[in-house]
Amino acid sequence: MYYNSRFIETIKRLCLITLVALPSIVFSAVIEVGPGKTYATPQAAALVANPGDTILIFPSIYSGGNFISNLHGNENQYIYFIGVDPETVIFAGGTEGLHFSDISYIHIEGLSFTGHTGNGMNIDDGGTFDTPTHHVRVINCHFYDMGAQGNNDFLKMSGVDQFLVSECSFVNAADGGSGIDMVGCHDGKIAKCTFKDMGSNSIQAKGGTQFIEITQNWFEDGGQRALNLGGSTGLQFFRPQNANFEAADLDVYANVFIRGWAPIAYVGSVRVHVVNNTIIDPENWVMRILQETVDINRFSPCGDNSFTNNIVYFDNTLSTFANIGPNTNAASFAFKNNLWYNYVNPSNSTPNLPAAETNRITGLDPLFVDASTFDYTLTENSPAVDKGTETSYATDFNGSIVPQGLSIDIGAFELSIISSIHSTVRKNEVLVYPIPCTTHCFIESDQNALKTLTIFDANGRQVTHQVRINQVGKQVVKLNLEQLQPGIYYIVASGFSRKIVKI
Repeated sequence: MYYNSRFIETIKRLCLITLVALPSIVFSAVIEVGPGKTYATPQAAALVANPGDTILIFPSIYSGGNFISNLHGNENQYIYFIGVDPETVIFAGGTEGLHFSDISYIHIEGLSFTGHTGNGMNIDDGGTFDTPTHHVRVINCHFYDMGAQGNNDFLKMSGVDQFLVSECSFVNAADGGSGIDMVGCHDGKIAKCTFKDMGSNSIQAKGGTQFIEITQNWFEDGGQRALNLGGSTGLQFFRPQNANFEAADLDVYANVFIRGWAPIAYVGSVRVHVVNNTIIDPENWVMRILQETVDINRFSPCGDNSFTNNIVYFDNTLSTFANIGPNTNAASFAFKNNLWYNYVNPSNSTPNLPAAETNRITGLDPLFVDASTFDYTLTENSPAVDKGTETSYATDFNGSIVPQGLSIDIGAFELSIISSIHSTVRKNEVLVYPIPCTTHCFIESDQNALKTLTIFDANGRQVTHQVRINQVGKQVVKLNLEQLQPGIYYIVASGFSRKIVKI
């Protein structure tokens, strides 16, 4: 997202309108940063920022070392750090570009980071483990050409909860570092990002990290372990301190992996689900199953994880499908409905896995539209169409709605002609869209089964009265959700139920 003079003036006018219309409350301000502006650095501007304010950063090359601590917006008024143009608002050199510590309700957008010898951007809880940094958004930021080659990360997060990293790019990382390194982070989402030419990892989640979604990302040459789902952490850095896993309850879905030494690494992790991804030309292993933090009295062995509905497209250079280390519980893994295809020798497509796989497809070309141009969408005759097992994940790589029920495809892409909402609904299928939803959602069916609809919250409490439906034949029902708070709900009707997420 790029910003121009019209955007800047709009922010100023909105602030002025609010000031005139509502004189009895505290109003947001636009605090300008840059050459010739009121403040030279974001650090200086942050000292005068209040909830709702926008720190607007103008084009320049800013030196590293900006440290911002104890800065808090609130639920209804984030504090915004906005770059006018991410191509020209650049933090370069020094140990790190921006360091945020002990913050909440902060939105960071449109900035670039390069040439740092420590980390590009660091966000942490200030070492106060009981009061994590929380509600942080990093949007449309660019990280490239790290200035050191050790354990240096583009984006380092420690003790950060309720966060979003979206539409960012990470290119040419340190050999020993990560694109995003999370230590003891919780309830976050990393979506729609690009990782290219990484070092050790594209994303690492360790030190008690839990409840993270990793979705709709593109990993190209993603490093030794493109996703290090777990890791090895010093005991003093775990958040919470008594965590008995490196990582737990991670959802990795609808991503594309191209090359990389091992696209997926489960390391001291439990309840990690890798679902509906497309994996192209893994260089040595498809996955690793390891336990690097070993203490049988405290840490659960790596296990109870899953690998479901994925396409693995490879050649004869692949060493081993799964590299399994000691002290793990690899036999507890669940493998379901994956498509494995050796495009050089199709007869040699069957994987050797540590546990039995149900509904496996081997030796059949997934029939991508054009793998030579990185187009991994499926053609209509693909053996991956309709062969996935039902999951709770709602969108594919492109954001298309994934049908919930009997018609899920394997891989990161739903077949476009049948995932489009305007196309014919498959027979005996009920679609609920969009997911997530805001003020309303639609329910579409070719059945005459939708006679009543009721919505329940995540605790099973009924939150709406029954909605009676009289239409016969194909139905499209619009449900008004404006009165519902954000959260998870269940729509229950005759013959089906669906989970929805309101944001």
